[in-house]
Amino acid sequence: MASPIHRIGFQSHRVMIRKNEREGEAEEEGKRVVLTAPLALEGGLAAEHRPPNFLQQLLGLFCNVRPGSDLSRFQLPSLFNMPKSQLQCYGEMVYCYNEDYLCKCAQGQSKLNRFISVVAWSISTTRPAIFGQAPYNPILGETHHVSRGSLNVLLEQVSHHPPVTALHATDTNLNIELNWCHSVVPRFHGTSVEAAIKGKRQLKLLTFGENYEMDSPNLMIKLIPPTGADWIGNVRIRCKDSELEADLCYYKSHRFLGFGGSSRFVKGTISHSNTSKTIYQIEGEWDRVVELKDVHSGEVMVLYDAKKAISQLNTPVLGVPQVWNTESTKVWGELSQAILSKDWGKASEIKRRIEEHERKKQRERLSNGKVWIPKHFSVPHSMADNNNEWECSPLEPLVPPAPIILPLQTMGM
Repeated sequence: MASPIHRIGFQSHRVMIRKNEREGEAEEEGKRVVLTAPLALEGGLAAEHRPPNFLQQLLGLFCNVRPGSDLSRFQLPSLFNMPKSQLQCYGEMVYCYNEDYLCKCAQGQSKLNRFISVVAWSISTTRPAIFGQAPYNPILGETHHVSRGSLNVLLEQVSHHPPVTALHATDTNLNIELNWCHSVVPRFHGTSVEAAIKGKRQLKLLTFGENYEMDSPNLMIKLIPPTGADWIGNVRIRCKDSELEADLCYYKSHRFLGFGGSSRFVKGTISHSNTSKTIYQIEGEWDRVVELKDVHSGEVMVLYDAKKAISQLNTPVLGVPQVWNTESTKVWGELSQAILSKDWGKASEIKRRIEEHERKKQRERLSNGKVWIPKHFSVPHSMADNNNEWECSPLEPLVPPAPIILPLQTMGM
């Protein structure tokens, strides 16, 4: 079971939370939940949602933006939004898959086998981005709650400026717990935009008393040919309990002059933490096949197969009609439907209305001296000035079952 959570001042938090929930409750009733296909290697949202050719408009967006500028407060027109929130994108990394690498993590017979499975699972959370399409910047207090079998996943937007998302997931059958806290810092670099993903991900295999900590690659969006959106940068995975670590590097390689396509590479090593002695070498394409090579025997095996893991992913469904008013698919449901219908005028008006409503609530909180408190996570306020390194702790040891589900009978394994 999950380790106990300290709850200093928990009851007072609950009182303030109930008050926050009552604000605007009536106006949230009747909103429609819109569930969209996940980001996948084949099929999924990229195949279903094809906005018009807007490269020239995209370049025009940044004509007055200086290189090095922080884009976290940049107002993106609805034409450039995919019909889902950033919370949903993070959540899909955990609950949308075909081959279950998370299960393999919990069932490994040795600490080395479990570590190898964790590395494969970490790679599986890397999902293809859609060039020119960004998810909605979640509103403060927005949540996303989904269940897949015994795996229950809950996310909450614990800060709006800067945008910070907390994730907690538990699986009582596998005895697994996940804790994430991510802050996205996008910057404009003249011919590209790089979104740095700050914060750590924790995966706890509670049966074995093992805690794995890892970070995330960054998203690089190239605005000049060859254009594209790809994951780049270094990722470190460490487990002090097993004294093992992995260092991965994500990068993209183009053919000559950008013609003939490109490859999305990942390479790295698995080694002993104490001696830095390499055990395995990792190399391949994260959107195809990644291989693992034993440096002593020379034996090569498949570590990760993207086609088996993240192709043709199923779309979540609404299991029961009641969802929280803060649920992403409800908050943005009307806007998502307008985008899917390509009604850009209506989409722009809906997005403007949601954003203005949030600005109004923020002004009211400031004028009344109120401090907003997350409902599901404890967030030290001192973290806001700590170089974008936030820490978020769940208030409850277990995530409850969700109204949005991935039915067991439709899941490939």
